[in-house]
Amino acid sequence: MIIIDKLLKKFGEKTAVDIAHYEINQGEMLGLVGNNGAGKTTLFRLMLDLLKTDEGQVVIQGIDVSQNEDWKKFTGAFIDDGFLIDYLTPEEYFYFIGKMYGLKKEEVDERLLTFGRFMNGEVIGLKKLIRNFSAGNKQKIGIISAMLHHPQLLILDEPFNFLDPSSQSVIKNLLKKYNEEHQATVIISSHNLNHTIDVCPRIALLENGILLRDIVNENNSAEKELEDYFNITE
Repeated sequence: MIIIDKLLKKFGEKTAVDIAHYEINQGEMLGLVGNNGAGKTTLFRLMLDLLKTDEGQVVIQGIDVSQNEDWKKFTGAFIDDGFLIDYLTPEEYFYFIGKMYGLKKEEVDERLLTFGRFMNGEVIGLKKLIRNFSAGNKQKIGIISAMLHHPQLLILDEPFNFLDPSSQSVIKNLLKKYNEEHQATVIISSHNLNHTIDVCPRIALLENGILLRDIVNENNSAEKELEDYFNITE
């Protein structure tokens, strides 16, 4: 599904990402963890061709992301609220996203039903522009818009941020179910080790732009290894 090869990105003297080789298989659910400044968001931006690499490449389904845009057809992502069109209502934005992927309004409405509990009556039907929503509800709008077209690759940066505990629990279940039902590759980053361990059977530990560990997480087996690591480095 994804091959990262000889990937290097620097900002001045600081190396943000330096990954020799890493592969993510179709249908995997991968959690990316690391301290602030570890390079998680930069890596996502490189994977989505939002940043140009200094060296190396990211290949998704055989496509070099910097050379061809066909990978965008089956990819959904939400990094931050800069992805949103904040002068639209959520409904207008969802219909806009749907139209980009050939979905009719009725199909969008049907797919939104899946997210009813996640939206919790706080997102649609309010005649309110996205810019006027709370950070938590903007987060919900972004996550839903990334999943709406049923992408085979879903990338979410800190999806649990700004969400209340109930919404965090709901999105964990939604992501697991989505991964299973669509055999989609799901990649999330998070500062929250507990949420990542709960959701992801594979966890990559990133520090100073380098992938230090690739951990198999069976029945929360990664919990002690990660807690020990972060206790040492704090």
